[in-house]
Amino acid sequence: MTDLNLEHWWQPFTNVRAFQKNPRVFSRAEGSFLYREDGGDVLDITAGLWCCNIGHARREVADAVRDQLMQLDYAPPFQFGTPPAFQFATRLMAHTPEGINRIFFTNSGSEAVDTALKIAHLYQFARGKGSKTRFISREQGYHGVNIGGTSMQGLPTNRHGFPVLQEVDFLPGMLDISRNAFSRGCPEHGTERMAEAFEHIIALRGADSICAVIIEPISGAGGMVPPPVGYLQKVRELCDAHDILLIFDEVITGFGRTGSAFAATEFGVTPDIMTSAKAINGGTVPMGGVFVKDSIQQTIFDNTPDTVPEFFHGNTYAGTPVAAAAGLAALDIYESEGLFTCASGARGEHWANTLHGLRDLPRVIDIRNYGLLGAVSFDPQEMPAKSLGPKIHQRCFENGLLCRAVGDHMVMSPPLSISDSEIDLFAERFRKSVLEVLG
Repeated sequence: MTDLNLEHWWQPFTNVRAFQKNPRVFSRAEGSFLYREDGGDVLDITAGLWCCNIGHARREVADAVRDQLMQLDYAPPFQFGTPPAFQFATRLMAHTPEGINRIFFTNSGSEAVDTALKIAHLYQFARGKGSKTRFISREQGYHGVNIGGTSMQGLPTNRHGFPVLQEVDFLPGMLDISRNAFSRGCPEHGTERMAEAFEHIIALRGADSICAVIIEPISGAGGMVPPPVGYLQKVRELCDAHDILLIFDEVITGFGRTGSAFAATEFGVTPDIMTSAKAINGGTVPMGGVFVKDSIQQTIFDNTPDTVPEFFHGNTYAGTPVAAAAGLAALDIYESEGLFTCASGARGEHWANTLHGLRDLPRVIDIRNYGLLGAVSFDPQEMPAKSLGPKIHQRCFENGLLCRAVGDHMVMSPPLSISDSEIDLFAERFRKSVLEVLG
């Protein structure tokens, strides 16, 4: 138990009443580990919330943040600029797909998604296609918690009880355990089903009404589901055929998670817009961004009077010098330690082999992986659906492992800096936890 007063902070995505009865509090972090108040170590196999890709407590980032705070802690981004923001934006473009050389900074992934939706709308309006107002999203997809992102949600529990935009249609989710169980990397089945659903939406709504498609290249909160073979290429093809923008939500897949700097690069599919956040500066200072094709920005600029802002939108902390300084330091680490590509090398291979080595555990019905992402799905059998995952999650924590439950799927996204021995420790603690829960 903790001696902290737990009454006043209403925690996000938390059963607060249950938490107050059994608080789980971290007091410090280092490398691949978080530490409880009692000093016990917890292997962070989730990299925080998919964000601490460079590991915890990197001195280089802390020093950069401190130095920036003492030099220039804040300056308004509306009508003004600071060197770190421009420098970070410039350096990021060395890692984006060809043709994407613009970024609009935000504070989070949720803000990045809503910003991307607004840019897409504005672009269509600017080019005389004001009737293109609808969006296509995907079941099991997660796109943040603002109104736009909530409207794009393919997770019903995140939509219910909240106001949502009605001009949204949904492609089917990619999780198909019956046909794709225990796939390594991209599974075989699902692209044809998506294409049929896409064409059905076009026939129903008309291409002239559809602004953009927004999807995660790899579904994250929906259970860590890689795209079927050819899936993203087919989405790009259909968007081009029907004059629809393609938005990749890369809040999770960006910054080395898949084995390339971005999933767009990994899969060889260039979207028109990409959202990012989380690992953009190692999860250290709140920051996000929307990467935009040069041509989209130029169209908006060309159709806006040169006496007013081209985009009436922004956030107080967008591109703050401290967040950008953290990003520059994190980018040094990504580049010098080869973290953007390590998930496609020996580290990723060891991760895949270790993860699929858990197949013999009781009630396992699927294991999925791509890069340094993974998921193990369980059959709850006589237990209520979505109840087994939380039990395994709790036992993992008790055994020194932070592993996220998404229903009855256990989802992993280790720091890119994780060592082989720490991957082995993950398997040891995960196996122990599952066997203790299931016997």
